[in-house]
Amino acid sequence: MAKVTLHATIFGEDGIKTRDYETALIPDAKNQEMQVINLYPDKTYQKIEGFGAALTESAGYALSRMSEENRKKVVEAYYGKDGIGYTIGRIHMDSCDFSIGNYCAVENPDDPEFRDFSLERDAKYVQPLVKAVSKTLGKPVSLLLSPWSPPAFLKETGVRNGGGHLKKESYPDYANYIAKYITEYEKLGLPISWMTVQNEPLAVQTWDSCEYTAEEEKEFLRDYLYPTLKEKGLDHVKLYIWDHNKERTYERTRDIVDETTKDMIAGVAYHWYSGDHFETLSMVREDYPDLMLMHSEGCVELARYGAAAGNSLRHAKQYAHDIIGDLNHGMNYWIDWNLVLDEIGGPNHVDNFCGAPIICDGTTDTIEVKPMFHAIAHFSKYIKPGAVRIASSTYSPELEVTAAKNPDGTIALVVLNTSEETKVVNLRMNGTTTRLTFWGNSIATVLI
Repeated sequence: MAKVTLHATIFGEDGIKTRDYETALIPDAKNQEMQVINLYPDKTYQKIEGFGAALTESAGYALSRMSEENRKKVVEAYYGKDGIGYTIGRIHMDSCDFSIGNYCAVENPDDPEFRDFSLERDAKYVQPLVKAVSKTLGKPVSLLLSPWSPPAFLKETGVRNGGGHLKKESYPDYANYIAKYITEYEKLGLPISWMTVQNEPLAVQTWDSCEYTAEEEKEFLRDYLYPTLKEKGLDHVKLYIWDHNKERTYERTRDIVDETTKDMIAGVAYHWYSGDHFETLSMVREDYPDLMLMHSEGCVELARYGAAAGNSLRHAKQYAHDIIGDLNHGMNYWIDWNLVLDEIGGPNHVDNFCGAPIICDGTTDTIEVKPMFHAIAHFSKYIKPGAVRIASSTYSPELEVTAAKNPDGTIALVVLNTSEETKVVNLRMNGTTTRLTFWGNSIATVLI
């Protein structure tokens, strides 16, 4: 009968423990009914294309302060052959809050040809990190590009920070600027796979930000951005809309996607900061089945959770709960926020410090792996690119589950036990069964 391998991470007050054991499926002769988790490998849903993180200037800077040995160790922990299976990344176009300061590739407002365009700033920290990741993967990492703000002189406010809208008369110039940015990256051997129109288009932040109504985003994408990319031979870059919190994902999709735009839009990106709202993903999946769904950002903020951000079981559970919910409602791609941060959760040019799965202390050249790193690994390490989600059911809300069938036919079941109590479970699949133990406050991956 089929071999079953369980890998568990148990989070306790005395630290993190791991447990691994093997068993096998046997015929379900007793017709188990109680304490059951069901798997249905023949009932399939969306394809799962990969996991990754944001390769920000702050992440690159934090790593630059470490020894070469530790820099390599961190990148391999995520993207290496023995790492947790990351294959994709996200970069910001010009500066974002997780940059050392504001910057832009152009400064001259009187030159629509952008002849002063320079990626010199990106070459310091962003590009070396992208190149290190690609070298570790053995191929160019698939990148999502997201703008936080257009060049300041193209905005109504004239500044990068504090929101404000793109000037209507600047739509053509900004589309050309984006095309220039992508082209220059590709000349460096750093191709862009996807792009969002704007990071958090409803947010007015103290850092780099720009506002778009749904109609503005639609108009810019349809009449300027997409045609410009196509004209310049960049239509291989897949465009994603929204890139903001889940609670408005459906409305934004409904307001932008129609007969005039549906062939221009590859998918919808979203963040997690406003809560679960998993149902909104199902609504998009049901009404727009051809669109991909991408979790493009999520993290635990020090402003919300204090100095304990990322340290606790709570945040490991939060990550696992959100990934399970997103997968079970149609998600195709998952991207975390910063790959790494420094010892204070930065640098961040407006002190918007956050947690990260790995913290790099450049003052002591030490690496701290947070509980949420282990939580993410239960998905990214075992659910391979090209896997398809399969149907599952669970007898208890205290056991949150999701499952996928990998391209090689193996099945990965991830179980989050949110309770303090150890659960002994009967796993059922295709007329076979086995008994498994899920310890209290644990996340486990079961491979079949």
